[in-house]
Amino acid sequence: MIVGLIGKIIKKEPTLLKLNVNGIIYEIFVSLNCSSKIINDDVTLDITHIIREDSQTLYGFLDPNEKKLFDTVIKINGVGPKVALAICSTFTPVSFAQIVNENDVSMLKRVPGIGPKGASRILVELSGSIIDLNVEDDTSSNNSSLLEASLALESLGFKKDVLAKILKTCVSTTTSDLVKEALKKLQK
Repeated sequence: MIVGLIGKIIKKEPTLLKLNVNGIIYEIFVSLNCSSKIINDDVTLDITHIIREDSQTLYGFLDPNEKKLFDTVIKINGVGPKVALAICSTFTPVSFAQIVNENDVSMLKRVPGIGPKGASRILVELSGSIIDLNVEDDTSSNNSSLLEASLALESLGFKKDVLAKILKTCVSTTTSDLVKEALKKLQK
């Protein structure tokens, strides 16, 4: 499994790179956002390597949050790599997280290849999930605690949308404290 590549770009198109890595040339698909950030020929990319029965494709990312966004949306039923890359090309990870949090179907329909039903399905799949796309370490560790608390409470039978609202009001920072605080608020 290829997880990263360091090499020299020998051909660059808007959504495709040909990267020479020690004499081996790789074809890597990138988002428009990623492509616009590449300013010199030497590049280091995080890679999502997708292996299918009939092909192996590489998707490259400069921003680890963009890779996280791609890896998250590609797991949704009906969203393939092309649509996931279109989402990454249309939105930054932060703006996509905002769209999911606001449940904004009209914004998501702007992505090529996503219609009203697809946009609704994506938002339903991601609703209530706390998308951890922050760069700061303190915030991301807090968000991972929120995510773990949300998953723990979901396993107890609580609904995602209710949990998302309750967890936003919690002030605890550890997973166990968040679960306790949320349970107290859910009992009221």
